[in-house]
Amino acid sequence: MSGLSRLGLAGFVAFVVLSGVGIVAHLSKVLVIAWVAFAAMAGGAALGGRMNDSMHAKQLVWAFGLASGAMITSAAVFLVPSAISHQAEFGGFGIAFGILAGFSAHTIGHRATHLETALDHTSIELTAHSLAAGAIVGLVYGNMPGLGLLLGLTIVSHKGPAGYVAAHRLRGSGKSVSVLLLPAAGIGIAAISSALLHLPSDPAINGFVFGFAAGVFLHVAMDFLPRCELGGEVYEVAQLSDNAHHLLDELRMHAVASTLLGGAVVFGLWAVISRPM
Repeated sequence: MSGLSRLGLAGFVAFVVLSGVGIVAHLSKVLVIAWVAFAAMAGGAALGGRMNDSMHAKQLVWAFGLASGAMITSAAVFLVPSAISHQAEFGGFGIAFGILAGFSAHTIGHRATHLETALDHTSIELTAHSLAAGAIVGLVYGNMPGLGLLLGLTIVSHKGPAGYVAAHRLRGSGKSVSVLLLPAAGIGIAAISSALLHLPSDPAINGFVFGFAAGVFLHVAMDFLPRCELGGEVYEVAQLSDNAHHLLDELRMHAVASTLLGGAVVFGLWAVISRPM
């Protein structure tokens, strides 16, 4: 296995430098979200890099289920109403185009995995995803500083399990897990940069932008739903078991329970935070 990745280290250094810019610009919420995202992916990668091939499928289902359930609920509660309140029709178009753009980028972006680059395919996909998500997080919080941290933290909650799975794959192919420092830092690099941009005070533009953000995050969340089917992330782990078919049937129940619990946790936190003092 190779040593410390230069690209990963460069990404981390860039993130630290931009964090200084964020402090000067008083982007406290963006910085918290960015560093939580970094810690989640780096921590997940550290665990995944040390796991053996008996990585437990139930752990994977619960990690993805809780994250995706929380993301779907947060996007629906905190971003969709904001988009519609700015301008209903443009907000609706933004949501639709955000979902379609997320699907298109994910589908077309797969072609990038066939290019010869210094990064492996997994790291390319994760880095592109982190930069895109970070740009939207920064744009939303930079223009709506009154938003609570709950939205941003649930949006980046999937970084932990994503880093876990990616590190497990890299370790299996004999590659350095430290390259994941780049996508881990990517959300912060893009978020701090985009938070410095300010949208025109036009209801239609704001409605579309916040709707687009909601649509993208809804797509990402649905993409992370723990589907216990052939060829998926869960199946790759479950097939290591001697009773894979029975295990998949059991995991489907865990998938439903974990996603519902993820949504319920967001509801509970929102109820506590929004309760009058």
